[in-house]
Amino acid sequence: MRPLLAIAAAVAAALALAACGFGEEGIAVSEDDLDYNGAVLFATNCSGCHTLSAAGTQGSGNRSERTQGPNLDQRTETYDDALFAIQNGGFSGAIMPQNIVVGADAEELARFVAKYAGDEAGEPPRPGGEPSP
Repeated sequence: MRPLLAIAAAVAAALALAACGFGEEGIAVSEDDLDYNGAVLFATNCSGCHTLSAAGTQGSGNRSERTQGPNLDQRTETYDDALFAIQNGGFSGAIMPQNIVVGADAEELARFVAKYAGDEAGEPPRPGGEPSP
């Protein structure tokens, strides 16, 4: 009886992980692109909380959950800010794990985020100017 229960638990865990959207199938970056590995790292490590179209991720399915990270399609990030967030658990340090990836992988992930984040971000309004669409 116990082996059957263990197998059922393993199958359930595998299905749950598959449903999270981790993987490479939604990545919009070409495998020939130097940023492809950054996209894979993002899809593998960040997709549960963050939306970023270039990596094929939609963030948290339940938008009311506390683990929802910023939608990076709508927010630009610099390399330095992205690397800081990766190393320090975001900017508040409350939810995102610190050092979710480290070393060269962290640098590659930060470069990818800096390049592709903000594709849907409009120009910020300027004093006395017209608001962005």
